[in-house]
Amino acid sequence: MHRRDFLKAAGTAAAMPMFSNALAAAESGSTAPARLFVGCCALSYGKHLTAGAMTMEDFFRKAVELGVRGVDVTTYWLKSTDPGYLTALRHLAFKNGLPFSGAAIRTEMCQPDAAKRAEEVRKIQGWVDATDMLGASHLRVFGGNLPPGATERQGVEWVAETMKSACDYAAKRGITLGIEDHGGITAHASTILEILRRVDSPYAGVNLDISNFEAKSEEEQYSDIEACVPYATHAHIRDLFTETSRPIDLDRVWRLFAKGGYRGYMSAEYEGKEDPMTGVPKLIEKIKTLCSKYSSA
Repeated sequence: MHRRDFLKAAGTAAAMPMFSNALAAAESGSTAPARLFVGCCALSYGKHLTAGAMTMEDFFRKAVELGVRGVDVTTYWLKSTDPGYLTALRHLAFKNGLPFSGAAIRTEMCQPDAAKRAEEVRKIQGWVDATDMLGASHLRVFGGNLPPGATERQGVEWVAETMKSACDYAAKRGITLGIEDHGGITAHASTILEILRRVDSPYAGVNLDISNFEAKSEEEQYSDIEACVPYATHAHIRDLFTETSRPIDLDRVWRLFAKGGYRGYMSAEYEGKEDPMTGVPKLIEKIKTLCSKYSSA
Protein backbone atom coordinates (compact mmCIF):
# COMPACT_ATOMS: atom_id res chain seq x y z
CA MET A 1 0.00 0.00 0.00
CA HIS A 2 1.33 3.46 -0.88
CA ARG A 3 2.22 5.55 2.12
CA ARG A 4 -0.41 8.21 1.33
CA ASP A 5 -3.10 5.54 0.91
CA PHE A 6 -1.96 4.01 4.18
CA LEU A 7 -2.56 7.26 6.03
CA LYS A 8 -5.93 7.75 4.35
CA ALA A 9 -6.97 4.23 5.35
CA ALA A 10 -5.93 4.95 8.92
CA GLY A 11 -8.20 7.99 8.97
CA THR A 12 -5.57 10.21 10.54
CA ALA A 13 -7.37 13.53 10.33
CA ALA A 14 -10.73 12.23 11.49
CA ALA A 15 -9.40 10.05 14.27
CA MET A 16 -7.36 12.66 16.07
CA PRO A 17 -8.66 16.27 15.94
CA MET A 18 -5.77 17.72 17.93
CA PHE A 19 -3.41 16.15 15.41
CA SER A 20 -5.05 17.73 12.36
CA ASN A 21 -5.48 21.04 14.18
CA ALA A 22 -1.77 21.21 14.96
CA LEU A 23 -0.91 20.49 11.35
CA ALA A 24 -3.39 23.09 10.13
CA ALA A 25 -1.79 25.62 12.47
CA ALA A 26 1.61 24.83 11.05
CA GLU A 27 0.36 25.20 7.47
CA SER A 28 -1.26 28.54 8.15
CA GLY A 29 1.53 29.85 10.37
CA SER A 30 1.55 29.60 14.15
CA THR A 31 0.64 32.70 16.16
CA ALA A 32 2.85 31.58 19.03
CA PRO A 33 6.36 33.07 18.83
CA ALA A 34 9.12 30.52 18.41
CA ARG A 35 11.70 30.02 21.14
CA LEU A 36 14.79 28.45 19.63
CA PHE A 37 17.73 27.58 21.86
CA VAL A 38 21.26 26.62 20.85
CA GLY A 39 22.17 23.11 21.96
CA CYS A 40 24.82 20.48 21.36
CA CYS A 41 24.66 16.67 21.33
CA ALA A 42 27.44 14.67 22.94
CA LEU A 43 27.50 12.62 19.74
CA SER A 44 29.14 15.62 18.05
CA TYR A 45 32.32 14.65 19.89
CA GLY A 46 31.76 10.90 19.48
CA LYS A 47 35.17 10.40 17.88
CA HIS A 48 36.94 11.74 20.97
CA LEU A 49 34.53 10.19 23.48
CA THR A 50 34.96 6.75 21.91
CA ALA A 51 38.75 7.10 21.89
CA GLY A 52 38.76 8.07 25.57
CA ALA A 53 40.29 11.44 24.77
CA MET A 54 37.18 13.14 26.19
CA THR A 55 34.82 12.29 29.05
CA MET A 56 31.21 13.40 29.47
CA GLU A 57 32.47 15.91 32.03
CA ASP A 58 34.87 17.27 29.40
CA PHE A 59 31.98 17.55 26.96
CA PHE A 60 30.02 19.64 29.45
CA ARG A 61 32.98 21.99 29.86
CA LYS A 62 33.37 22.22 26.09
CA ALA A 63 29.67 23.11 25.79
CA VAL A 64 30.16 25.97 28.25
CA GLU A 65 33.14 27.15 26.21
CA LEU A 66 31.00 27.06 23.06
CA GLY A 67 28.28 29.12 24.75
CA VAL A 68 25.41 26.71 24.11
CA ARG A 69 22.18 26.84 26.11
CA GLY A 70 21.80 23.10 26.73
CA VAL A 71 23.34 19.68 26.14
CA ASP A 72 21.88 16.45 24.82
CA VAL A 73 23.49 13.52 26.63
CA THR A 74 24.07 10.73 24.12
CA THR A 75 24.16 7.95 26.69
CA TYR A 76 26.53 5.67 24.76
CA TRP A 77 29.41 7.38 26.57
CA LEU A 78 28.08 7.45 30.12
CA LYS A 79 30.34 5.48 32.44
CA SER A 80 27.33 3.89 34.13
CA THR A 81 23.80 4.52 35.34
CA ASP A 82 24.94 4.43 38.94
CA PRO A 83 22.99 7.08 40.88
CA GLY A 84 26.17 8.60 42.31
CA TYR A 85 27.63 9.12 38.82
CA LEU A 86 24.43 10.53 37.34
CA THR A 87 23.82 12.95 40.19
CA ALA A 88 27.45 14.11 39.98
CA LEU A 89 26.92 14.92 36.28
CA ARG A 90 23.70 16.73 37.15
CA HIS A 91 25.52 18.77 39.78
CA LEU A 92 28.39 19.61 37.39
CA ALA A 93 25.90 20.82 34.79
CA PHE A 94 24.08 22.93 37.37
CA LYS A 95 27.30 24.51 38.65
CA ASN A 96 28.06 25.53 35.08
CA GLY A 97 24.58 26.90 34.35
CA LEU A 98 24.10 24.20 31.73
CA PRO A 99 20.58 22.73 31.33
CA PHE A 100 19.95 19.36 29.72
CA SER A 101 18.00 19.43 26.47
CA GLY A 102 17.59 15.69 26.90
CA ALA A 103 19.22 12.28 26.73
CA ALA A 104 19.47 9.82 23.82
CA ILE A 105 19.41 6.02 23.72
CA ARG A 106 19.27 3.25 21.12
CA THR A 107 16.08 1.21 20.91
CA GLU A 108 14.52 -1.29 18.49
CA MET A 109 10.78 -0.93 19.05
CA CYS A 110 9.81 -2.51 15.70
CA GLN A 111 9.71 -6.05 17.08
CA PRO A 112 7.24 -8.72 15.86
CA ASP A 113 7.74 -10.75 19.05
CA ALA A 114 5.64 -9.51 21.99
CA ALA A 115 8.28 -10.60 24.52
CA LYS A 116 10.92 -8.51 22.74
CA ARG A 117 8.58 -5.51 22.65
CA ALA A 118 8.10 -5.89 26.39
CA GLU A 119 11.87 -6.02 26.79
CA GLU A 120 12.18 -2.74 24.87
CA VAL A 121 9.60 -1.16 27.18
CA ARG A 122 11.60 -2.25 30.23
CA LYS A 123 14.78 -0.87 28.66
CA ILE A 124 13.16 2.51 28.03
CA GLN A 125 11.73 2.54 31.55
CA GLY A 126 15.23 2.05 32.96
CA TRP A 127 16.54 4.95 30.90
CA VAL A 128 13.57 7.10 31.88
CA ASP A 129 14.67 6.61 35.49
CA ALA A 130 18.25 7.53 34.55
CA THR A 131 17.06 10.59 32.61
CA ASP A 132 15.02 11.67 35.61
CA MET A 133 18.07 11.30 37.82
CA LEU A 134 20.08 13.50 35.44
CA GLY A 135 17.40 16.16 35.69
CA ALA A 136 16.45 16.04 32.00
CA SER A 137 12.90 16.07 30.64
CA HIS A 138 13.35 14.45 27.23
CA LEU A 139 14.54 11.04 26.05
CA ARG A 140 15.27 10.19 22.40
CA VAL A 141 14.23 6.71 21.20
CA PHE A 142 14.47 4.86 17.87
CA GLY A 143 11.73 2.99 16.04
CA GLY A 144 14.08 0.45 14.46
CA ASN A 145 14.02 -1.51 11.21
CA LEU A 146 11.07 -3.29 9.66
CA PRO A 147 11.75 -7.08 9.80
CA PRO A 148 11.84 -8.97 6.47
CA GLY A 149 8.36 -9.98 5.37
CA ALA A 150 6.57 -7.57 7.69
CA THR A 151 4.26 -4.85 6.38
CA GLU A 152 4.55 -1.18 7.19
CA ARG A 153 1.19 -1.32 8.93
CA GLN A 154 2.46 -4.09 11.24
CA GLY A 155 5.64 -2.15 11.98
CA VAL A 156 3.68 0.96 12.91
CA GLU A 157 1.45 -1.10 15.21
CA TRP A 158 4.43 -2.70 16.99
CA VAL A 159 6.25 0.58 17.51
CA ALA A 160 3.12 2.42 18.62
CA GLU A 161 2.24 -0.30 21.14
CA THR A 162 5.75 -0.22 22.60
CA MET A 163 6.04 3.55 22.69
CA LYS A 164 2.59 3.98 24.24
CA SER A 165 3.49 1.71 27.15
CA ALA A 166 6.81 3.50 27.57
CA CYS A 167 5.09 6.91 27.48
CA ASP A 168 2.64 5.87 30.17
CA TYR A 169 5.64 5.19 32.41
CA ALA A 170 7.58 8.30 31.35
CA ALA A 171 4.57 10.55 31.98
CA LYS A 172 4.68 9.73 35.68
CA ARG A 173 8.11 11.39 35.80
CA GLY A 174 7.26 14.27 33.50
CA ILE A 175 9.57 12.96 30.78
CA THR A 176 8.72 13.17 27.09
CA LEU A 177 9.80 10.50 24.61
CA GLY A 178 10.89 11.76 21.20
CA ILE A 179 11.02 9.19 18.39
CA GLU A 180 13.72 10.11 15.89
CA ASP A 181 13.49 9.95 12.11
CA HIS A 182 16.36 7.51 11.76
CA GLY A 183 15.73 5.21 8.83
CA GLY A 184 13.80 1.97 9.03
CA ILE A 185 10.19 2.40 10.11
CA THR A 186 10.79 6.13 10.77
CA ALA A 187 12.36 7.03 7.43
CA HIS A 188 9.33 9.09 6.37
CA ALA A 189 7.19 11.70 8.09
CA SER A 190 3.98 9.82 7.24
CA THR A 191 4.84 6.76 9.34
CA ILE A 192 6.18 8.84 12.24
CA LEU A 193 2.95 10.83 12.37
CA GLU A 194 0.86 7.67 12.21
CA ILE A 195 2.86 6.19 15.12
CA LEU A 196 2.23 9.34 17.17
CA ARG A 197 -1.48 9.29 16.26
CA ARG A 198 -1.73 5.77 17.65
CA VAL A 199 0.35 6.52 20.77
CA ASP A 200 -1.90 9.52 21.44
CA SER A 201 0.07 10.91 24.39
CA PRO A 202 1.16 14.45 25.30
CA TYR A 203 4.42 12.80 26.37
CA ALA A 204 5.22 11.58 22.85
CA GLY A 205 6.80 13.60 20.06
CA VAL A 206 9.45 13.70 17.36
CA ASN A 207 13.14 14.04 17.97
CA LEU A 208 13.44 15.79 14.61
CA ASP A 209 16.75 15.20 12.85
CA ILE A 210 16.58 17.55 9.87
CA SER A 211 19.07 15.50 7.82
CA ASN A 212 17.68 11.99 8.07
CA PHE A 213 14.50 11.61 6.01
CA GLU A 214 14.64 9.24 3.05
CA ALA A 215 13.08 11.23 0.22
CA LYS A 216 12.85 11.21 -3.57
CA SER A 217 13.88 14.86 -3.76
CA GLU A 218 15.20 17.68 -1.59
CA GLU A 219 11.79 19.33 -1.74
CA GLU A 220 10.35 16.21 -0.14
CA GLN A 221 13.03 16.45 2.57
CA TYR A 222 11.82 19.94 3.50
CA SER A 223 8.17 18.84 3.28
CA ASP A 224 8.83 16.00 5.74
CA ILE A 225 10.59 18.40 8.11
CA GLU A 226 7.65 20.81 7.92
CA ALA A 227 5.13 18.03 8.56
CA CYS A 228 6.94 17.00 11.74
CA VAL A 229 7.67 20.45 13.21
CA PRO A 230 4.30 20.68 15.06
CA TYR A 231 5.20 17.50 16.94
CA ALA A 232 8.91 18.21 17.44
CA THR A 233 10.07 17.89 21.04
CA HIS A 234 13.77 18.26 20.26
CA ALA A 235 15.78 18.93 17.10
CA HIS A 236 19.09 17.56 15.85
CA ILE A 237 20.90 19.86 13.45
CA ARG A 238 23.43 19.05 10.75
CA ASP A 239 24.26 21.06 7.66
CA LEU A 240 24.34 18.17 5.15
CA PHE A 241 21.64 15.70 4.15
CA THR A 242 22.62 12.17 5.18
CA GLU A 243 21.62 10.45 1.93
CA THR A 244 23.11 12.90 -0.58
CA SER A 245 25.70 14.84 1.47
CA ARG A 246 24.26 17.97 -0.15
CA PRO A 247 24.09 21.19 1.90
CA ILE A 248 20.92 21.85 3.89
CA ASP A 249 19.36 25.29 3.54
CA LEU A 250 19.43 25.99 7.26
CA ASP A 251 17.75 29.38 6.90
CA ARG A 252 14.81 27.65 5.22
CA VAL A 253 14.71 25.06 8.02
CA TRP A 254 14.67 27.75 10.70
CA ARG A 255 11.81 29.49 8.92
CA LEU A 256 9.83 26.24 9.11
CA PHE A 257 10.48 25.90 12.85
CA ALA A 258 9.59 29.56 13.42
CA LYS A 259 6.42 29.24 11.34
CA GLY A 260 5.40 26.21 13.39
CA GLY A 261 5.98 28.07 16.67
CA TYR A 262 8.54 25.51 17.87
CA ARG A 263 9.84 26.07 21.37
CA GLY A 264 12.90 24.03 22.19
CA TYR A 265 16.49 23.16 21.42
CA MET A 266 18.22 23.18 18.06
CA SER A 267 21.06 20.84 19.01
CA ALA A 268 24.14 20.45 16.88
CA GLU A 269 24.79 16.81 16.01
CA TYR A 270 28.04 17.04 14.10
CA GLU A 271 29.25 14.06 12.06
CA GLY A 272 31.37 15.80 9.45
CA LYS A 273 34.79 14.76 8.19
CA GLU A 274 36.55 17.65 9.88
CA ASP A 275 37.82 17.11 13.42
CA PRO A 276 34.99 17.94 15.87
CA MET A 277 37.28 20.31 17.75
CA THR A 278 37.15 22.66 14.77
CA GLY A 279 34.02 21.42 12.98
CA VAL A 280 31.57 21.65 15.89
CA PRO A 281 32.25 25.35 16.68
CA LYS A 282 31.53 26.24 13.04
CA LEU A 283 28.16 24.47 13.14
CA ILE A 284 27.35 26.03 16.52
CA GLU A 285 27.99 29.52 15.13
CA LYS A 286 25.52 28.88 12.30
CA ILE A 287 22.93 27.72 14.83
CA LYS A 288 23.52 30.76 17.05
CA THR A 289 23.06 33.16 14.15
CA LEU A 290 19.80 31.54 13.03
CA CYS A 291 18.37 31.23 16.55
CA SER A 292 19.05 34.91 17.08
CA LYS A 293 17.40 35.73 13.75
CA TYR A 294 14.21 33.70 14.20
CA SER A 295 13.66 33.34 17.95
CA SER A 296 11.96 35.52 20.53
CA ALA A 297 14.16 33.99 23.27
